Amino acid sequence: MFFSKHVQSSSPATLDVPLFPLHTVLFPGGVLPLRVFEARYMDMTRDCLRNNTPFGVCLIREGREVGAPAVPEPIGCLARIAACDMQQMGVLNIRTHGQQRFRALEHATGPQGLLRARIELIEAEPEIAVPADLQACVKLLQVIAADQAKDVIVEPYRFDDAAWVGYRLAEIMPVPLVAKQKLMELEDSISRLQILHQFLSQRGLLQNQA
Repeated sequence: MFFSKHVQSSSPATLDVPLFPLHTVLFPGGVLPLRVFEARYMDMTRDCLRNNTPFGVCLIREGREVGAPAVPEPIGCLARIAACDMQQMGVLNIRTHGQQRFRALEHATGPQGLLRARIELIEAEPEIAVPADLQACVKLLQVIAADQAKDVIVEPYRFDDAAWVGYRLAEIMPVPLVAKQKLMELEDSISRLQILHQFLSQRGLLQNQA
């Protein structure tokens, strides 16, 4: 089975999107710069720009980013292209922003090796204030945001939103990709922050932030 070419509703609850499996985890609200050079992804980027549609980013479970199609994790994040340029012939630099998480119900491979999937969107986490005992995470993130400017964390900042704070810390913390994937998949923003708080505390990174 292969799905239609552009993002469209397959049913009221599903969408058809191209997939870009990567050795990275994209979180909602995150920034992901990419260098695109394979024909399948150049075509995908062109179509997304032309139709103003996103593509799906999934962590690679098996395989590589180039060559034969990789096996992706079933839960990923939609990426929308915010900027692009071609400073080198045949290499397209794009900057993407993470949007909503999704679950791939099934996927198929096209003639060029581009994966497409029928997905269902995962409901966005409700905005919840960061509890007092986890405020050290907010203070650390504020320091990082001030130091990194817009290179890593983009405005508008939402330091009062537990989901946003957890996403930003999870994407920049030096933890294995499998752990980042599990953090992205969690549907409880407070549990995510508690895990991150414990990780940071154990490494002494919150000592001066409390």
